[in-house]
Amino acid sequence: MQRTQHQPSRKRSGSAIVETAFMLPILLGVTFGVVEFGRALMVSNLITNAAREGARLGIVKDTTTAEVKEAVVDQIQKTVGTTIPTSSVTVTVTPYSNNPDPNNETANAMTRDLVDIEVKVPYNDVGYFFRYLANVDLKGQAAMRHE
Repeated sequence: MQRTQHQPSRKRSGSAIVETAFMLPILLGVTFGVVEFGRALMVSNLITNAAREGARLGIVKDTTTAEVKEAVVDQIQKTVGTTIPTSSVTVTVTPYSNNPDPNNETANAMTRDLVDIEVKVPYNDVGYFFRYLANVDLKGQAAMRHE
């Protein structure tokens, strides 16, 4: 028995380059898409954490709504790296039964009033590569009872 070695066919000499040229954009698109959606998920968690920090501050006696909003904006700037206006932070104080209405001012809140913080950050401000979610706001929300 004799073994013969087959020479590679000259007909297939460029097929690897063609296959790479076809698959590389798809592979890069999937990779960058995963990175982009991972970033959106991370920022969403950071925004929720900033809302939670604002709620913790809002349930403390004699803290104003303006101070809560400013604390949330500062937290987002430190962790996410983007600046948002204080109008993107909504503070709602819901009175507990038989408590007077605090008019959404945390300094007027009484024990057991519900302090609810909602934060919206436009995706365009935090995205890296693609703008899949161009018209979407990432939201974070937290609610706690006033002390």
